[in-house]
Amino acid sequence: MSYARAFGRFWYDFIVGEDWRIAAGVVAALAAGALLASADAVRDGLLVVLVAAAIVGVVVASVVGTAVSERRPK
Repeated sequence: MSYARAFGRFWYDFIVGEDWRIAAGVVAALAAGALLASADAVRDGLLVVLVAAAIVGVVVASVVGTAVSERRPK
């Protein structure tokens, strides 16, 4: 395996890990924060809080969703 391929696989596994939905949600929250920052829509302090809350919300939703799907009888 080439060095570049191993490097890419490491970063994919590090960022995406076991749940791609968390990675996609974090990217979406950061992109929304960047759009709000570039439009000067909110103050900087509030923007940090909003982006952090969005990231926490994504993680909580993923954990709760996984827990609910694991508890369902098969």
